[in-house]
Amino acid sequence: MTKKAYLILEDGTTYEGESFGADTTTYGEVVFDTSMTGYQEMLTDPSFRGQLLVLTYPLVGNYGINPIDDESPHVQARGLVVREHCATPSHFQSVQTLDSYLSTHGIPGIAGLDTRALTRKLRAAGVMMGVLTSDLLPEDALRELRSTLAYGQMPLAHEVSTDSERVATATTPDEAYHVVLVDCGVKQSIIRHLTAAGCRVTVVPVSAGLDRIRELSPDGVLLSPGPGDPAHLTDLEEVMRQLLGRVPLMGVCLGHQVIARALGGQTFKLKFGHHGGNHPVRDVHTGRVYITTQNHGYAVAGETLPQGIAISHVNLNDGTVEGITHEEYPLISIQYHAEGTPGPLDSTYLFHQFVDLMNENSTRRNRVDSTLRDY
Repeated sequence: MTKKAYLILEDGTTYEGESFGADTTTYGEVVFDTSMTGYQEMLTDPSFRGQLLVLTYPLVGNYGINPIDDESPHVQARGLVVREHCATPSHFQSVQTLDSYLSTHGIPGIAGLDTRALTRKLRAAGVMMGVLTSDLLPEDALRELRSTLAYGQMPLAHEVSTDSERVATATTPDEAYHVVLVDCGVKQSIIRHLTAAGCRVTVVPVSAGLDRIRELSPDGVLLSPGPGDPAHLTDLEEVMRQLLGRVPLMGVCLGHQVIARALGGQTFKLKFGHHGGNHPVRDVHTGRVYITTQNHGYAVAGETLPQGIAISHVNLNDGTVEGITHEEYPLISIQYHAEGTPGPLDSTYLFHQFVDLMNENSTRRNRVDSTLRDY
């Protein structure tokens, strides 16, 4: 017999559905994602940490779970909300149902909701906290939710960052450059793209300081995506400020926001965030439009950027800043996910542009002292 489950928003709106996955109660920021496929990648994307994930595509679970598409070792979303849950997947790579996968990771799901109506509500009212439960009455769950509303203000990047350093070697015959990747919640796809481009990647914790990055003598530093408010990462801002101009930098999503703040810009919380694989972004210099994957709740306020910082990409849906460059220093900083997964691969060329920046920088550096000791 199917068990009832409830999704209750902080304003008291209650949705009733059917429980699947773990039989438990959880809470988080309720966000919607418009991707048509890729639920496994979304569930394991660290940028969804602390959130209840609503999928607008109506059928979820039909190709099951495979052993290769996880973007991190854990399910990061706190709960899953779908219109229809498929209990009998069909795909040659499938080794597990979505139901059992969520149960294994202790994550609850709810099916049978009109997720598109829920999406319209979030677009109109703005993102809000919610509780998903199959073992509490709605009124009890709402009381518990209202006692935990501060959770969304926690520095979530520290929860998902690596505990220790690890190295990924290049998958090409010639290993050209060494990239230090500061893990604010990195997806494995980013590491794969860098190693495929000929880079050796050292992944370091978000708490790694300037001294440790100096010791590693990187050719470039990449600041990864991740969850939460960039304003909580003031120590990392200062590290980026010190690295600017000393080594090529690349920022992605949360990393982009931290870099913008390090340059003197400000960030703000979006009404309902950008989550999905169909966001159009225009390259200001070429006019070309790319369809991008995005997953963030904050954005850079373009009007606060100081002189010397150029906006390189803009969102065609709402005009928000999607990329910045520096007039003097080697920097690529983008709001969207160049690696896709899930979503289009239109923007993977940016990883190769980062390699080009490192190549250009290496020809300018004094070869007698090619380390970072001077700063």
